[in-house]
Amino acid sequence: MRQSNVKRTTGETDIALTLNIDGEGKFVIDTGIGFFNHMLTLMTKHGFLDLQVKCNGDLDVDHHHSVEDIGIVLGQAFKEALGDKAGIRRYATVYTPMDESLSRISIDISGRPYLYFDVNMPTEKVGQFDTQLVEEFFRAFVNQAGVTLHIELLHGRNSHHIIESIFKGFGRVLDEASAIDKRITGVRSTKGML
Repeated sequence: MRQSNVKRTTGETDIALTLNIDGEGKFVIDTGIGFFNHMLTLMTKHGFLDLQVKCNGDLDVDHHHSVEDIGIVLGQAFKEALGDKAGIRRYATVYTPMDESLSRISIDISGRPYLYFDVNMPTEKVGQFDTQLVEEFFRAFVNQAGVTLHIELLHGRNSHHIIESIFKGFGRVLDEASAIDKRITGVRSTKGML
């Protein structure tokens, strides 16, 4: 099993996270932010990840620190769970429809952090959740996981549906790119390392 446990405590958040990338889509998620819980649940279920996360954050300030720091911890956990990356497919691209919304997400587990985020959100908030935090979450994840991630909205009008499409697609690309392919010996790179 490729899994990891990461804890992170700052003056703004206290996070404990357990990740199994060879999971079944099981989850116990408590971030203190209802909408974000929902998105992480979708990511987990559609990515066949097992995820437990508990975050106590300064929600009296806003959601920013909790969302960003969970991205940091999830990125660290994903990188740790991958180990030496031997045998992984490395690349994946998925299209995910959610009603009127359609996203395209591509990942390269390359060791090089880069985020391309081309998503125009129609609203600033979904309920109490600030939609600009979606990009902050993915930037934090990418920087810690050391992956190249492209997130593009092809079309969509409803912010909830757009974000849901993105998180479902993100789970799916994590699953596909981290999957072991028995045809690959060592790592999938002419450099001999990722």
